[in-house]
Amino acid sequence: MSNNDQAATLGTDTRAPIPALAYLLTGCIAVIGSNSLVLGPIAPAVALSFSTSVPTVMMAAAAFGLGTSASALFLARHIDRVGARRMLQAALLTLAAALVGSAVAPTVVALIAAQLLAGIAAGIAMPAIYASAAAIAPPGRESGTIGVVLTGWTLSMVAGVSLSAVLADLVHWRAVFAAVALLATVALGGLTASSLPDVRKAGPAPAPLAALNIPGIVPLLIACGAFMTAFYGVYGYLGDHLHSGLGQPVSANGLAALAYGAGFGTAALFDGIIDRLGARRVMPFAYLLVALVYAAIAATSGSYGLTLAMVAAWGLANHFGLNVLVMRLSALDPSRRGTIMGLNSAVTYLAVFVGTTGFGPLYSGFGFAICASVAAVLMLVAAGAAAWRTR
Repeated sequence: MSNNDQAATLGTDTRAPIPALAYLLTGCIAVIGSNSLVLGPIAPAVALSFSTSVPTVMMAAAAFGLGTSASALFLARHIDRVGARRMLQAALLTLAAALVGSAVAPTVVALIAAQLLAGIAAGIAMPAIYASAAAIAPPGRESGTIGVVLTGWTLSMVAGVSLSAVLADLVHWRAVFAAVALLATVALGGLTASSLPDVRKAGPAPAPLAALNIPGIVPLLIACGAFMTAFYGVYGYLGDHLHSGLGQPVSANGLAALAYGAGFGTAALFDGIIDRLGARRVMPFAYLLVALVYAAIAATSGSYGLTLAMVAAWGLANHFGLNVLVMRLSALDPSRRGTIMGLNSAVTYLAVFVGTTGFGPLYSGFGFAICASVAAVLMLVAAGAAAWRTR
C-alpha cells in the first residue's frame, strides 16, 4: 500500500467519537476504585493505629468484597428496571456516608462495618457504570469506550492509592478515607448535573440467578472469579511485602500503585487491537499473559526495583484482561445488561473476599512469592474458561 493510499484510508475513519459521558463514568470508577484498592498500601499504618495485625485489618477489605458481592447479586438486578443513573446516584451517596464512617471508625470492628456498607454501595455502582458505558458506546467504539471508563482504575491507582500512601505517612490514614469521601460527593454532584440517559425496562426485576441461564455466561464468570481472586490475593499483601519484607516505608507503596496505574493506563492506547481481533479471540491470550506476569512477580519478589517493573507489566496485562471480560459479558444480552454486570460484580467481589482471606494464610506462612505463584495457576484456570466455547 502506497503512502497516499494509507493517508486516504486514515482520512476515511468515520467512527463516532467516544462520548463525553464516558469520562464522567471514568471519574465514578476512580472513586470506587480508590476505596477498594486503598486499604492494602495503608494497612500497616492502620494496623499500628489499632494495635492489631495486617491480616486483621485486611478483614475490612474482605468485608467490602463480601458486601459488594451480596449487593451486586441481590440489588443490582433492579438496575434495568429502576435505571442505571438513579441507582448510581443512590450508590454514590451511600458510599460517601460509608467513607465518612471509615474515617472516624474508633475500632477495627467499626472500620470493618463501615467497609461492609461501602461494599453494598459499590455492588450497585459498578454494574450500573459498566451497563451505562456499554449503552452509550457508539458502534465500533465499544472497546475504546469501555477502555476509557476502565482508566478510572488508573486514576484510582495513580492519584488515589499512590497519594493515599503519602497522606497516611504525612497526616494520618483517617485522612485518606476523608479525602475519598469528598471525591465521592463530587462524583455524585457531577452525575446529578449530567445528561446521562436513564433507560428503564418495564416489568419486575429478574431473579438474582436468572442470568445464569444466558448461554456463555458461566465460563465467563468462572474466568472472572479466577482472574479477580488472583489479583486481590496478590494486591492485598503487596503493600505489606514491600514494607515488612523489603524494608520500604509505607509511602513507597505509592510507587508500586503508580507503576501499576501507569501500566494499566498505557494499555488503553492499544484497545483498538481488541476491536479489530475480537474480544473472544484475545481473551485467553490476555489471561495467559497475566499468568506469565505473576510468575515473573514471584521470581523477582526479593528486589524492590524489579518488583516495581513487574507491577507495571501487571497493570498493562490486567487492563486487557478486564476490558475483554466486560466486553464479552455486556454483549451477551443487551436487554439484561444490568443484571449480567451485577453477576459479574458479585463474582468479582466474592473474589475480593476469597482472595484477601484465602491468601492471608499463604502470605503469613509461605511468603509473597508463593502468593504470586498461586495467582499464576489461577490465571491458567481463567484462560481455560475464557477459551471454552458453548453451543
